[in-house]
This record gives sequence, C-alpha cells and structure tokens, in this order.
Amino acid sequence: MKLWHCHDARSLRALWALEEMGLDYELEMMAFPPRFLHEGYMDVNVLGTVPYFVDGEHHLTESTGICHYLVETYDQYAFGIRPGESGYGAYLNWLYHSDATLTFPQTLYLRYTRLEPDATKALVGEDYRKWYLARLRMLNQRVEDHEFLVADRFTIADIACGYALYLGESLGISEAYKAPTLAYLERLKARPGFISAQRVQKEAAPPAA
Repeated sequence: MKLWHCHDARSLRALWALEEMGLDYELEMMAFPPRFLHEGYMDVNVLGTVPYFVDGEHHLTESTGICHYLVETYDQYAFGIRPGESGYGAYLNWLYHSDATLTFPQTLYLRYTRLEPDATKALVGEDYRKWYLARLRMLNQRVEDHEFLVADRFTIADIACGYALYLGESLGISEAYKAPTLAYLERLKARPGFISAQRVQKEAAPPAA
C-alpha cells in the first residue's frame, strides 16, 4: 500500500487509520499544494489533490473512503461497524457527515481567509466559519455524554470527524468549540495512533524549499 500525503491535510485521516491499524505501507510526503509543488504528481493523480492511495488495483482519492476501505479490507471491523450491527446507520452517517457537513465549509474558510485573502473574501470566509460552527451542533450534542461517536468505542468515524475538529484547531476556530467538544478532541489527539501519525509525517517531511 502507498499513501501520498501532505502535512496535516485531509490525508492525515488515512495516515492516522493506517497507524491505528498497525498496517504496513509506503508514505510519500509532499509540500502543499502538491499539484504545483510536487513534480510529476499530476501524472499520479489527475486531480492533483491529497490524499492519493494505492493498494494493488485499488486507487482512492477520498480520505474517509480510504479509512472505510482499510476497515473492510484489513481491519476486520476492529475500528468499524459491520452491516447489521447496532449503530451501523449512525456510523455511516458520521463518516459522510465529516466531509459533506464539517470539512466543506472549513476549506472555503481556509481559501478565503488564508489562500486568497482580500477584504471581500474575508467576509465570505467568516460566513463559512460561522456555518461550520453551526454544523457542529449534532457532534456537540453527541459528545456531551459519550466518549466516542458511535457504539461506545473508537472507530474510523472518530478519525473522520476528529480530523475536522483538528483542522478547525489549526485554523484558529477551536476557540469557539464547546467544552465537551474540546475534551473529545483532546481524547482523540492523545490516542497512540494519532501521536504516531504526527511523528511519522514529521520524520518524512520533505526538505524546505
């Protein structure tokens, strides 16, 4: 297996899952954005996005999809929920919720406040910040009295949504998180798999330009 990854990008979900599951893989670290800064990457992934993941004939570009693939192919559901198992519907919903509802407004906030800053775009970015915080309502409620999102155990749903919270922290949005959500994020960041993923990406970082 091989993962193409940029530091703390959405590909961190896949790296975190690989480390949690103790799987063997090859990692190629790239500067962000890789479509401009990593020679030949567009030949590997025509989208130029991260992550990109290859396992034999399987080629995946979606971070949560890679986590789902790993659970079903290699993990025997230790970090997932089987069809028919209690909580399966909620598990799938959190997986899709992580990007469709949470990460989407964050990427627009990042774009309009950091990557393409100007006064007008900054106002649009602030709207997306508020949108993201409003969309945390369901997660905020869940973690008030649950350690993890589903089935009372850690799953890739926590990786998927936890990354969105972590991205919010790196964007300076976490100062508006509710106390239970902050505590949930700290629990996730204390996991050996997350700590190991951070170490691995730091050790494999490309040299500064």
